[in-house]
Amino acid sequence: MSRIGRMPVEVPQGVDVAIKGSHIRVKGPKGQLEHTFPAAMKICLDAGVITVERPTDEREHRALHGMTRAIINNMVTGVSQGFEKVLEVNGVGYRAELSGSNLVINVGYSHPVEVEPPHGITFDVDTRARLIKVQGYDKAQVGQVAADIRKTRPPEPYKGKGIKYLEERIRRKAGKAGKV
Repeated sequence: MSRIGRMPVEVPQGVDVAIKGSHIRVKGPKGQLEHTFPAAMKICLDAGVITVERPTDEREHRALHGMTRAIINNMVTGVSQGFEKVLEVNGVGYRAELSGSNLVINVGYSHPVEVEPPHGITFDVDTRARLIKVQGYDKAQVGQVAADIRKTRPPEPYKGKGIKYLEERIRRKAGKAGKV
């Protein structure tokens, strides 16, 4: 039995869950998410607890069991608490700032790079610490927007300049060896 799949998902106060067959809609204070799961997975809601059951122990059903539960848990957590990814800007002259709700990044190009937030995503910039916070209620969307921002100038291994995740470690390389 899947250790992730058999764990129940507790629905916090203020979050509404509607299940119609294999389609689930979760609505909370941060927003609303919907997802349609494979019809084989049985999703039940009783007494504020969501459980996921699988019909057989076939390989495909075992794989879908844990994934279904994890996605439901991310939906419930997202609409109640939200998700956040933190990026760090390193490099001389590199900076990020907000222009309205858009993020403007200066990372060594001849022009500033402007990132417009998609629906459900907000940016927060700490100019002193050079941190960019990507916040939202959809975990996949938060991760994708953060990855797209990082892609504008990925960190390089020689000086460590670029945009990296806060918890990311950059393997540094030695530069050219000098004359002896």
